[in-house]
Amino acid sequence: MRVLVVEDEPLLADAIAEWLRDETHAVDIAYDGAAALERAGVNDYDVVVLDRDLPAVHGDDVCRALVGAGSAARVLMLTAAAEVTDRVNGLSLGADDYLTKPFAFPELAARVQALGRRSRPAAPPVLRRAGITLDPARREVFRDSRYVPLSKKEFAVLAELLRADGAAVSTEHLLEKAWDEHADPFTGAVRLAVLKLRRKLGDPPVVETVTGVGYRIP
Repeated sequence: MRVLVVEDEPLLADAIAEWLRDETHAVDIAYDGAAALERAGVNDYDVVVLDRDLPAVHGDDVCRALVGAGSAARVLMLTAAAEVTDRVNGLSLGADDYLTKPFAFPELAARVQALGRRSRPAAPPVLRRAGITLDPARREVFRDSRYVPLSKKEFAVLAELLRADGAAVSTEHLLEKAWDEHADPFTGAVRLAVLKLRRKLGDPPVVETVTGVGYRIP
């Protein structure tokens, strides 16, 4: 998934991003509300982790703007305010979930994962196609009962290909979902990840190149 973390405390923002990247998500960071709206206007995010108490452009205003623009991103609002009225106010702005500080990173990651499932068409918990089985929860991949060890990027690319259910997936889509905004679209990162993925999945080849479009698993 593509996640935007909006938090004005750099150490906390970086820690959240690192934890979510370990969960195989592509994560961008914005340290203020203005930067968050700029990134949301350029990139399609599945989930936005939004600190409510931001300087300059307040988190409430960011949430209103995302909802008003028709963004498909699910919003997880973070705040130190723990009163029920604060949570109700946050949800009434259009936030999809609310988490008070301090929080446990595993809980935040689980909430992001749950919101991500709601932001896209429902997919089976375990993805299967062409003899490949991918378990997102356990981070395991098997081909014909053989365990296939994959890197985080290879796992994310394979998951997107399996979710497409046989349709072609563009290089741009894979880059957007598996890498963050710092990825150079001209580096050939996707092509290299697919090459390694093919090698690890073994014969017969299962990932097809669709000329002028991208890749698919038929």
